[in-house]
Amino acid sequence: MHIADGYLSPATVAVSYAVAVPLWVYGFKKLKEKLNEETLPMIGALAALSFVIMMFNVPVPGGTSGHAVGAALIAILFGPWVGFISVSLVLLIQAIVFGDGGISAWAVNSLAMGFIGSFVGYYVFKLLKDKTKFAPFFAGYISIVTAALFVGIILGIQPIFWTHNGHPLYFPFSLKISVPAMVGEHALFFGIVEGIFTQLVYNFLTKKENEKVAA
Repeated sequence: MHIADGYLSPATVAVSYAVAVPLWVYGFKKLKEKLNEETLPMIGALAALSFVIMMFNVPVPGGTSGHAVGAALIAILFGPWVGFISVSLVLLIQAIVFGDGGISAWAVNSLAMGFIGSFVGYYVFKLLKDKTKFAPFFAGYISIVTAALFVGIILGIQPIFWTHNGHPLYFPFSLKISVPAMVGEHALFFGIVEGIFTQLVYNFLTKKENEKVAA
């Protein structure tokens, strides 16, 4: 789902950073409120786990790539703002160190996987947690599919607005290709992986917490 440098117009990049920067500032404030001796190791471990699973990229025809993210899991356990900032930092490290996603696209990638992924996952979980034991699965699944939809739309509008002599200047494929490619792959495969990952890790951590309380 990482968007690389050169796929987005300068106008798209500028708008995305204008939206993301104040969200990052506020998100860091919310993160600081959550950090203490108990939460810091767990948040760090979950961010590292997110880093690892996002490194397993599979190319998506007409889009960018597909992979699990882990944003919903962090959001469920520590709140959506923590999920947003954690995933944003992971994406920054991946872009700088591994060239996985571009610096110019960092804001869009963070808004998709970090902000949308975290907030959608968090509120889906809240809505379903008293109705089904599979709430973490649905939270992970819906969060990543929604993030993929956002990426598909951002990519697909590039050739609509930015062309020269009829040729796209940046990402070349239209919404008819980018949206089905991104949403289809994540709905049929990566969303299921994300849902299972979220469910299993959530169950494991809550079981450990319950055992600690019981002891």
